[in-house]
Amino acid sequence: MYKCHICGESHQDMPDIHSEYPDQYWDVAPEERDRRIKTTSDTCEIDGEHFFVKGIVELPIGDEGDRFGFGVWLSLKKENYETYLKNFDSDEIGPYFGWLCNSISYYKTDTMLLKTMVHFRGDGFRPVVEIEETDNPLSIDYHQGITLEKAWEIIHHYEQQNKSEPDGGHNSGSSAASIVTP
Repeated sequence: MYKCHICGESHQDMPDIHSEYPDQYWDVAPEERDRRIKTTSDTCEIDGEHFFVKGIVELPIGDEGDRFGFGVWLSLKKENYETYLKNFDSDEIGPYFGWLCNSISYYKTDTMLLKTMVHFRGDGFRPVVEIEETDNPLSIDYHQGITLEKAWEIIHHYEQQNKSEPDGGHNSGSSAASIVTP
């Protein structure tokens, strides 16, 4: 149990944040999406030319081994994407290079197109995303970790965003994200 310094309430389990689609999905006109985009909960193809998989960026919390997750989309080259489709439940593929394809609105500095490595885990788990070390705040949080208080600050950021932007921010041009409880 944790007493939140932001809302004053007690929280039991920490949820993760997840992006519904890669940001490029929202660049396609709504009336064209059924024709141009193929999606599942873990994959997305646009025009048979752009290929994405969903993975988890895990930010370490403190020294206790806990982690906070962002479900994000990564672009892969076609060959790697096809290998993943054929071996989606294997940990014996990759890792593969990918570009982060979500702007995570909590961070003031854009996270879109950060360089990543996508590590596949098999056994029904989404891939884990390793972010290249840079001066981007998300990269710093990934490599140095965050406090429990910062994790709850991020969660409350998305709670407020979802309350103030019922469409997930699509009309304002931001990436949609939702809270997923464990």
